[in-house]
Amino acid sequence: MKEIILQGQAQQMRAAVFEDGNVIEVHEEEGAYSHLVGNIYRGRVENVLPGMQAAFVDIGLGKNAFLYVADAIPLCFDGDAKVSVNRLPRVEQVLKSRQELLVQIIKEPVGTKGARISTNITIPGRYTVLMPNTDYIGVSRRITDEDERTRLRELARGICPQGMGVIIRTLAEGVEGNELTEDLQELVELWQQITEKLPHVSVPGLAHEDVDLLSRMIREWVDSSVEALTVNQPEVAEGLRNALRKIGHPAANHVRLIYKDNLFDDYGVDDEIRKALRSKVWLKSGGYLVVQQTEALTVIDVNTGKYVGQNSLEHTVLHTNCEAAEEIARQLRLRNLGGIIIIDFIDMISEEDQKQVLGVLEKACAKDKVKCQIMGLTQLGLVEMTRKKIGQTLAVRYSKPCSSCEGTGRI
Repeated sequence: MKEIILQGQAQQMRAAVFEDGNVIEVHEEEGAYSHLVGNIYRGRVENVLPGMQAAFVDIGLGKNAFLYVADAIPLCFDGDAKVSVNRLPRVEQVLKSRQELLVQIIKEPVGTKGARISTNITIPGRYTVLMPNTDYIGVSRRITDEDERTRLRELARGICPQGMGVIIRTLAEGVEGNELTEDLQELVELWQQITEKLPHVSVPGLAHEDVDLLSRMIREWVDSSVEALTVNQPEVAEGLRNALRKIGHPAANHVRLIYKDNLFDDYGVDDEIRKALRSKVWLKSGGYLVVQQTEALTVIDVNTGKYVGQNSLEHTVLHTNCEAAEEIARQLRLRNLGGIIIIDFIDMISEEDQKQVLGVLEKACAKDKVKCQIMGLTQLGLVEMTRKKIGQTLAVRYSKPCSSCEGTGRI
């Protein structure tokens, strides 16, 4: 079961997603440029860097965006998957200084790094993603039933405009053809509006801003498992009811209005955020995790802590590791950690125990909408995995380095 809490205060809107009573995601929107991924800009190439096979592009944000050569050429696909190009062209063959480009932000700026951008524009809807510059039909890998994949692919071929591409999203599973058609038609009309607006947009300048937090919530998070939504503003509650009725979602009848300024305190969201900003995470059994983020990767250590078990050392270790695996998957989503992740579970001698812990981790990560890949155990007994980087981490959004210790935590 999922529940979404929406808290509005002044010019800020915050959202928390609960799964089985636990906070798994926190989102906020406040002021300009609070959410940049998906925004489309007219930009100008400032520097072409052959040594990095990339270019810096001025899109009007104050800090130049980074455009890698692979993101400056048309996408290549094999079946449903994007494939890597073994022999990429030289960046100086693709981009020239002062060249004007239409680009889209695919990764938020973090710290001293500017946003990462691509010339391959995508316009996401609830059930479909329009690719206006790529002739391609795809179906989400999370839809595993082959008959359903075939049905959706045939529907997509019939409704996709010539010269454009479309990807069918996971939420489209079981959805009728007329709903897919309406969803895609809205995206096509939106793209037409963007292209008509382009001649009047200065360079550099914003050509299209992605939808606000509430609209993204309906598009990205409200699936069949969402049973209730709680808000503290009547106009937001009414807007949600109307939006949910439009897509035929039963949660339209379960939008609750509570007149309180700080719902996050009542639901313990702010406490969970504070805990997630610490390196140590306590488990219910008495064990704990230590989460340390470096520039290149995230390292997670599992410890038995206060938990001494009852039957045997092997059972104590297995119980702690399984509990830790579930909590690790939640922490990755809550903290929005991405990239390479190394997990040091407590040593297990039994291969069956190792497989069980990996199975728990895989099952817990399967609930994550962000792509995760578990590589397995290394020779040193460490678990390697990756999680796609999406947006800024919780630590970046809610904290800043100490001016005295510069982030080391030691004086």
